[in-house]
Amino acid sequence: MDPAKPKLPSGAIELYNLFIHGEITRREFMDRLQRFAIGGLAVTAIVEALMPNYALGQQVSRTDDRIETSYETVPSPQGNGSIKGYLVRPVSADTRSETVAKLPGILVVHENRGLNPHIEDIARRLALANFMAFAPDGLTSLGGYPGDDYKGGLLFSKVDPKKMAEDFVASAMWLKSRADCTGKIGATGFCYGGGIANTLAVRLGADLAAAVPFYGAVPAADDIPKIKAAILVHHGELDTRLAATWPAYDKALTAANVPHEGYIYPGAVHGFNCDATPERYNKPAADLAWQRTIDWFNKYVRV
Repeated sequence: MDPAKPKLPSGAIELYNLFIHGEITRREFMDRLQRFAIGGLAVTAIVEALMPNYALGQQVSRTDDRIETSYETVPSPQGNGSIKGYLVRPVSADTRSETVAKLPGILVVHENRGLNPHIEDIARRLALANFMAFAPDGLTSLGGYPGDDYKGGLLFSKVDPKKMAEDFVASAMWLKSRADCTGKIGATGFCYGGGIANTLAVRLGADLAAAVPFYGAVPAADDIPKIKAAILVHHGELDTRLAATWPAYDKALTAANVPHEGYIYPGAVHGFNCDATPERYNKPAADLAWQRTIDWFNKYVRV
């Protein structure tokens, strides 16, 4: 089977997207999936196929001896007081000399479910590309990611969005100011996190060197001239609502003289980068988007 094409009907995948973004309830999701239960395919089987499988999607083990990891707590006085996150560095950076090596930093922002295992894996992948990565948990003020995406989504809706945004601003500036960071940072994120990557580009100005939003909401038109970071945008062709925002964003970034590129990946749906959700995952698009992301950060965030 072609890995670029989802095995379930596109309508079922769209229902999943509506569900995880809080646009329909769990009951509505289950009820509306009934119409796809044909040919011996039970609703429970469809749900199981749509739900994330983090073990399947893991590319870098938590115990990989090429990385060193820790959980750090960052003060966030303008946000929720503090925010906890997952910090990852490559071991190789600190074994080449007697002193701790300075690395460019990348902030990794999760979707609307909190710091789940997939986002932690993204941070580890960045460490293996010789960056230091910090993935904050926007659910810190409510106890952190609860170990379940559905419960995480419910908690997410209870956090003040303005305070959560401030938590990510604080996280970015904390990363930038660390003694083991070069002082140059980038940001990437997915869905909600993609929108936050764009928000950070507005809020941080020249303090952010690059942003790579995956299927994220764009800033308000009046805010785009504030951006100084180099912007790389990724959208799936079938994620029509968000993909449709790219032409205007492209035009506004051009007018603001912001270095930028944007790509619409053919046949890809919302969430195409997430290999933990195999029915949305589009390997050719994800691999290409990831290589472009690493190349972008190497170009704009390395000193």
